[in-house]
Amino acid sequence: MAGLEVLFAGVSASVSCPQDAVVCFVHWELIKSGFRCVGSGDEPRSSDRRSELLPPDWSSNKELYSLRYKPGDGDTQLLLKAIAVDSILIFNLMNCSTQQVSDLTVNLSDHVDTDHLHTFDSVYKDKDCLSAQVKSQLLPSQDKPTAPRAERRSRREEEQEQEEERQRRRRGEDSDPLRIPSRRPRQGTQPHWPDPMVPPFAAGGADLDPFGNRGGGGMIMDPLRSGYPRSGFDPSSGIPDILPPGAVPPGARFDPFGPIGRHRPGPDPDHMPPPGYDDMFM
Repeated sequence: MAGLEVLFAGVSASVSCPQDAVVCFVHWELIKSGFRCVGSGDEPRSSDRRSELLPPDWSSNKELYSLRYKPGDGDTQLLLKAIAVDSILIFNLMNCSTQQVSDLTVNLSDHVDTDHLHTFDSVYKDKDCLSAQVKSQLLPSQDKPTAPRAERRSRREEEQEQEEERQRRRRGEDSDPLRIPSRRPRQGTQPHWPDPMVPPFAAGGADLDPFGNRGGGGMIMDPLRSGYPRSGFDPSSGIPDILPPGAVPPGARFDPFGPIGRHRPGPDPDHMPPPGYDDMFM
């Protein structure tokens, strides 16, 4: 970790607590990533200038550290704040242009030996672990090294790959014996439905064909459509003394409710009168 020892030697006189040592370490990680410190506090000052060193008053407040950084060749400003809470130190790094914030929580006892605050070889514990945490959690992602971008493929190539993938999935679905087939018919094909009136599906066929129009027995007896010989009677022409012409629509089912083609006989005057018929007051 070249450079950290030189930085620590320059500020060791100002290091008086574990949080001072950790802030110095995080500052070094920012410098190593290409940033430069421009000053302390939240607001810019006329005396601001880019530097790899910490400003003289960087550790004046042991409970709240506030430092500002800029890239070596840009004007984007980052505001670093560190808040000491009991035995931990909470870092917040905000991009002042985008308002994006990253944070890191450091357990001081895990990374600083308080008995050797001024001895560089002993003050830090597990420097590699702390460096990895700073890079992964605190440093801005856009400033991390990224892999070179692959050349963009043409739209035609992407569409061809998508079509090949769909065909592979379709072939896999057709070959899977445990797959439940889709209920949606494929384009250009018609589903094959078995005839419900052909065995072994003919059970209950009379419910589907009550008049027996498709052959076999129905479940409703229609005197005019039963297949038996009939006299050619047309109920739509009316029944004398019973129904006027047109009372039954043409072709409608009609169950005769009395003798057809005959006048209903009236009472026979020779029938025996009921008892007491000769009573005029009856």
